[in-house]
Amino acid sequence: MKQILAAALCLCFYANAYSQTNSITKNQKKMKLNAGVITQKLKESKTFYTEILNFGITFENEFYLLLHTPDRNSEISFLLPNHPSQQDFFHKPFQGQGMYLTIEVEEVDKIYADIKKKGIEIKIDLRDEPWGDRHFAIEDPNGIGIDIVRYSPQ
Repeated sequence: MKQILAAALCLCFYANAYSQTNSITKNQKKMKLNAGVITQKLKESKTFYTEILNFGITFENEFYLLLHTPDRNSEISFLLPNHPSQQDFFHKPFQGQGMYLTIEVEEVDKIYADIKKKGIEIKIDLRDEPWGDRHFAIEDPNGIGIDIVRYSPQ
């Protein structure tokens, strides 16, 4: 009987914990991710993202640049390193390795052709993956890999 009672208490504890976690998720307000890159290359980043990927400018000043995707659903920002307006935590520049972005698109072949026409180096040629995705990759002026992909229905 003690074992059954202990098991029931454990089950109640885990059910309650799951319920609380689940209710936090359900009650969570909108959450949006904005990736930021600390870089000296504000001008180059602006040119690349606006002219090559058709991003728009949300906000810009002498030390900060905020860009948005054409549909305005996602953003990326660029910040000058060591700027006195920023806390020390946001001073160190990105070192050009170990980061990538994925941009999900519907017309990956058209975008691939457009980017090739613009003379941008293709780092991974357009390809179909065994799991069904079709994609290619380029690199931004900061060394960030950009995977442009059309996901297949799962």
